[in-house]
Amino acid sequence: MKADRLLSILLLLQTRGRVPAHELADRLEVSVRTIYRDVEALSASGVPVYAERGRHGGIELLAGFRTDVTGLTADESRALFILAAQGAHAALGLDAALGSALRKVMAALPAPYRPAAEVTSRRILVDATRWKGGPQPAVDLDVLQDAVFTDRRLRLRYRHSGAKEPSTYTVDPYGLVSKAGVWYLVADRRARPRLFRADRVHSAALLPDPVKRRPGVELADAWEELRRQVEERPGGLDVTVRVRRSRLDMFLRLNASSLAELPDDEGEEEWATVRLSYGVVREARQLLQFADALEVVSPPEVRAEVAAAAASVTELYQRVSGPSS
Repeated sequence: MKADRLLSILLLLQTRGRVPAHELADRLEVSVRTIYRDVEALSASGVPVYAERGRHGGIELLAGFRTDVTGLTADESRALFILAAQGAHAALGLDAALGSALRKVMAALPAPYRPAAEVTSRRILVDATRWKGGPQPAVDLDVLQDAVFTDRRLRLRYRHSGAKEPSTYTVDPYGLVSKAGVWYLVADRRARPRLFRADRVHSAALLPDPVKRRPGVELADAWEELRRQVEERPGGLDVTVRVRRSRLDMFLRLNASSLAELPDDEGEEEWATVRLSYGVVREARQLLQFADALEVVSPPEVRAEVAAAAASVTELYQRVSGPSS
C-alpha cells in the first residue's frame, strides 16, 4: 500500500505541480503527517521533492524533473480499458484522441498485462444511456467547452421546459457533466449554482470577463449540491396506488424518482401496493400509461384527477372515431 501511495504522490506532483499537503492527504485518505513521511521516503530514494510550509506552501518536485512511470498493476491496466459513457468522447470530439491514447497506454503496459487489457476492452462494455430513452437532440458543446477550459463567463439563451421563448443568462461555468447520456452545464448565476441542459441552450457566447466562481468550490462540489437539490426535492403529496404484479417491475423502473416506499418483494396477491410522492396533483396523470393495470387508492383528489384524465381521453377518441354503427 505504501508503494502505491508513493507512486500516486509522484504522479500527482508531476501532473499538478505544487500541491498542499492537506490536499494530498485528502486525496489519498491518510494524515498530513503520513504525507510528510512519504515525502521524506521519496527524497531518500533519489526523487528531488521538497516541501514548503506556510499559507502558500505545498509539496513540489524540482523544476524539470520527470519520470516515466509504467509500473501499472494488472487490475490498473484492465481498469484503463473499461471506459464508461463512450458516447461522451464523441460529443466532446475526443474519439480519435481516445483511440490514440489507448494505443499509447497499451504500448507502455508491462508485457504480461497486455493480453488481459486487450481482452477486457472486447469483453466489457459500459452503455450509460437509459433503455428506450428515445433519440437525443443534437448538442453543440464547442462554445461551452471553450468557456470551461478558458475560464470565461458565458451568455446563454436558454429555454426552460414548458417555456415558449428562451431566457438570457450570464453565468460562471464550473464544467460539463454527462448524466445518463444527457449533457449539463454546471454554472453559477449570481453566485448560486444552476443546472442547464445543453440541448436546451439556443445560443452561447463567450464573454471577455474571467469567471467568478465561489472560492474553494470545484465542479464536483457544485454538482453534488445540485444533485441533492433534484433528488431530495420534497414531494409534498403522498399517493397510494395498486399495481398488477405482472407490470410491477416496469412500473418501478419508470417511476423510480417518485417512489416513497418500495412494495413487499414477495406476495401471492395479484395486486401490489405502492406509495409515491408528487409535487402537484397534475403530475399523477402520468399514471394513465398503465391503464387498467393500476388503480389510485388515495388521496381522493388524485383519484379524481386520474379519472378525469381518463374520461378526457375517452371523449377524445369517441369524437375522432364518430358514433359507432
